[in-house]
Amino acid sequence: MTEPVLIWGAGAIGGILGAYWARAGVPVLMVDIVPEHVAACTTVGLSIEGPVEAFTQVVPCVTPEQVTGTYSRIVLAVKAQATEGALAALTQHLAKDGFVLSAQNGLNERVIAHHVGADRTMGAFVNYGADWIGPGRILFGNRGAVVVGEIDGILRDRTRDMHELLQIFEPNAVLTEDIWAYLWGKLGYGAMLFATALTSDSMTANFADAARGPALMGLAREVMRTAIAEGVAPKPFNGFEPSAFMPDAGDAAALQSLAGLADFNSKTAKTHTGIYRDLAVRKRKTEVDPQVGTVAEIAAGHGIDTPLLRRLVELIHDIEDGRREMSQDTFHELTKVLR
Repeated sequence: MTEPVLIWGAGAIGGILGAYWARAGVPVLMVDIVPEHVAACTTVGLSIEGPVEAFTQVVPCVTPEQVTGTYSRIVLAVKAQATEGALAALTQHLAKDGFVLSAQNGLNERVIAHHVGADRTMGAFVNYGADWIGPGRILFGNRGAVVVGEIDGILRDRTRDMHELLQIFEPNAVLTEDIWAYLWGKLGYGAMLFATALTSDSMTANFADAARGPALMGLAREVMRTAIAEGVAPKPFNGFEPSAFMPDAGDAAALQSLAGLADFNSKTAKTHTGIYRDLAVRKRKTEVDPQVGTVAEIAAGHGIDTPLLRRLVELIHDIEDGRREMSQDTFHELTKVLR
């Protein structure tokens, strides 16, 4: 197609996609709210840095108010809490026969479907490590799982087309009939990642610390119980093994998965989560409510208690609002819930 792929959000996820696609000759237009970043991408180019690959690519980029026309393919790559606002701005630019693909963490496909219709919503799961460093600069820390699929499980020509596009960036990208299995798997892993941001330690240090294991395992178990109640069987990826956190699994399997996650994260230039960067570097709100909070709400609807998830949300808010500092003591407020 000669029509550009519209990427709404040119940060860590969207920026990397845009740079790779533009370099391959795929027409792309990125949208971002940071004028300095927009200017850099359009003029001197977007620099992808890090051990995976380093290159600079000029990518057309505009601010939301500068977007004109309609697009058949819109990739939404904003933080989960910005989804509603982004949809309010981009819906007018979505072609009648077009779709929005969520390249986000969480269950944003549900929100997108509410706004534009389930038939115009596509899901994706990304687990590669990336950080927005500054205007025109993104760290590509490591490769990770990339999966795409329809939210109704039916593969279409458009799904296969998007899979081919994602393979430009990640040759091992997966085309799935069960995108929810990956999205819920990431929620289990994601809950643990939020917990690692309660400290200033790296992801690897958190996953390798035996004293933090019980709380990390407990968080994943609460998410897996909720997934089961939703009728989803989460799938494994990059060291996260959902079966290890199911109700009938013992600690040995869970500990083995934590070790796998410690190993996976030891091989990336992205040592800390984006959540950590939101709190410690960018001093802004995290995605804790639309991710962890949403799981807790869904669980409550099934009559499932999630004390660790609920406490995690509180602790992240405490750090956001300056009531607590990142520390091991803050992390072990979670451990106290288990006593």
